[in-house]
Amino acid sequence: MPKSAADSPSLAPGRKLDSDLSEPETQIVVAFDDNRAASVLVGPYGQHLALIERRLGVVADSRGNHVTLAGSRDGCDAARRVLETLYKQALNGSDVTNGDVEGAVRAILAQGSLFDFDPRAGKTSFDEISLRKRPVRARTAAQDAYIRALKRNELVFGIGPAGTGKTWLAVAQACQLFERKEVDRIILSRPAVEAGERLGFLPGDMREKVDPYLRPIYDALYDLMDARIVERALQSGEIEIAPLAFMRGRTLTNAAIILDEAQNTTSMQMKMFLTRLGENSRMIITGDPSQIDLPNGQQSGLAEASKLLAGVEGIAQVRFAAEDVIRHELVARIVAAYEGPSGAAQRKPS
Repeated sequence: MPKSAADSPSLAPGRKLDSDLSEPETQIVVAFDDNRAASVLVGPYGQHLALIERRLGVVADSRGNHVTLAGSRDGCDAARRVLETLYKQALNGSDVTNGDVEGAVRAILAQGSLFDFDPRAGKTSFDEISLRKRPVRARTAAQDAYIRALKRNELVFGIGPAGTGKTWLAVAQACQLFERKEVDRIILSRPAVEAGERLGFLPGDMREKVDPYLRPIYDALYDLMDARIVERALQSGEIEIAPLAFMRGRTLTNAAIILDEAQNTTSMQMKMFLTRLGENSRMIITGDPSQIDLPNGQQSGLAEASKLLAGVEGIAQVRFAAEDVIRHELVARIVAAYEGPSGAAQRKPS
C-alpha cells in the first residue's frame, strides 16, 4: 500500500498552481512499494501525472517510487486518492491509460467527500462490466448510471454526443451476457445512412456491404473479446450482422441486440425495430441527436421514441453531455462549442 506524509512547505521557484493561490499550500509525499506498478502509474514521460496536474490544479513530481504533490489541501488529497486507485489497478497487472486516469479523477470528484474513500477496496464507487479479457470500468457518473441501467433493464437508450462511450459500453454489456451464456447470440444493427456523403453501391456480400457502417462496433468487439472467439462467432452466426432494413418480421429471442446510430432511423424503422424484442433478450439503442443525417424535414425515430417511451416500466434512458466525453480533452471542447449558442444558431434552418 502507498504511504503518505503531509506538511506545508513552499513550492519550488517558478511553479504555480491552477487552484486558488489564496489557500494555504500543502505538500504530500506518496510512496509506492512496487517500483514496476509505480512506473505504470506515472505513465510514459510522466503523462499521467501531467493529466492529474491539469485536472486537479496541483503540481506532481515523481522521483523513483515517490510522488510529491503540492497545491491546495483538497486538490492534493484528491490527487492522492487518484494515485492510490490507479496504483491498485497497476498492482493487479492492468495497464493504466489516460482514460483510466481521467475516469479515476472524475470518480474521486464525484464522491464529494474526502473521507469516504477506501483505497483498499481497489476500485472507485463507479460500476464496471466484467469480461474475460479485462474489466470495463465506468469513467464518468453518466457512464456509471448507464452500466447500472444496462444491468437492470431489458431495453436501454444511450443518448448523447460522440466520445461518451455509449456504443463501447453497449458492446461490453453484450459481450458479458454472451460470455456468461445468459444469451445465445449478439445481434448488431445500424441504419445504412451516409454522413453527408454518397458512397455509391458497395461490392461484396451482405456483411461486406454493411461492414463500413459497423466498423466502430467491430473495433469494440475485437478490443473486448479474443479475436479468435469473435471470428468464430461471426462465422457461426452467434454474432450476427443484421441490416436494419432486413429486420422486419423477425422475433429476436435469447439475444443481446444493439442498434447503433439510431438517430438516423425513421419513426417507422424505430417502431419496427423495437417490436422485434423477443423472450430473454436485451436491447440497447444508442444515438447522437446532434448528428442526424436523415433528409431535411424527416423526424428522427430516436427523438420520437425517447419522448414516447419516457417513464415506461422496464425501459431506461441515460443521457450524456459534453462533460462525459472521454475520447480526448479537445473532443469535449469541440462538442461544447457546437452545442453552445453560436453553434446552435448556425445549425438552425434559414
